[in-house]
Amino acid sequence: MISSMTGYGRGQFTSDGMDVTVEIKSVNHRYYEFSARTPRNYLFLEEKLKTFFAQSVSRGKVECFVQITCLDDENVNVTANIPLAKSYLSALKDISENLGVSADVSANALARYNDVLEIKKAEVDEEKVWNVVKVAAQDALNGILAMRRAEGEKLKNDVLSRLDFIAEKVAMIEKRSPETVKEYSKKLLDRMNEVLGDMAHIDEQRILTEAAIYADKVAVAEETVRLSSHMSQLKEFLVSDEAIGRKMDFLVQEMNREANTIGSKAQDVEIARAVLDIKAEIEKIREQIQNIE
Repeated sequence: MISSMTGYGRGQFTSDGMDVTVEIKSVNHRYYEFSARTPRNYLFLEEKLKTFFAQSVSRGKVECFVQITCLDDENVNVTANIPLAKSYLSALKDISENLGVSADVSANALARYNDVLEIKKAEVDEEKVWNVVKVAAQDALNGILAMRRAEGEKLKNDVLSRLDFIAEKVAMIEKRSPETVKEYSKKLLDRMNEVLGDMAHIDEQRILTEAAIYADKVAVAEETVRLSSHMSQLKEFLVSDEAIGRKMDFLVQEMNREANTIGSKAQDVEIARAVLDIKAEIEKIREQIQNIE
């Protein structure tokens, strides 16, 4: 099943004193490009998340947002800088003795001075954190993959309908092309009869030769066969389980090349109009597959 490159997913999981939320969104991009926003103390998660999502997402610009809330204080330690507190106390005593003022100092008062109390977070257990984040990330991944597949199904149906339309136009061109040669031969013969009348004998062999030259000039059988082959391959890609966006883009370029060649050979108004319709549909297909993974 083909997938779009556009999607969004969200996952949330609470365990081991942590509440984790992971959000992921993706848009069109030629390759796989990943970026993540994580809390400052959890920057190590970016590389893990990049590798984790790359196992399931091969194309697209992917942005991930991680929010981690600690539900307990086990990882926070508050310590007192005793040497610094003694220095503050000594300085306060000097002020008291020299200025003759009271030196009543409490622990609460000392604690208010800069850096007397130090808040230190315990070292992060990366494996523990990742095990929790991974569960939320998997939920987010499931969500975005479901959205991308649903969008991909819509894209597939749209492309298939356009391919069917092109196939009808190609069939018309294949039927119409031989008729143009017959019409050319008849017009050539009628024109010569009109100009020469009974004045000269018309060389039918020369008419046949001119018609053969014209037929070779306007022949588009090779181009229509190749165009049909490209469309058949495109349909096969649409039911593939692989990432086929870039391959489809190449095929569409080749389809457009064949359509241009047919158009350059066309000496018939009906065929020329059909070619214009084909090129319009190819352009719409090209726009659609820009969003296919």
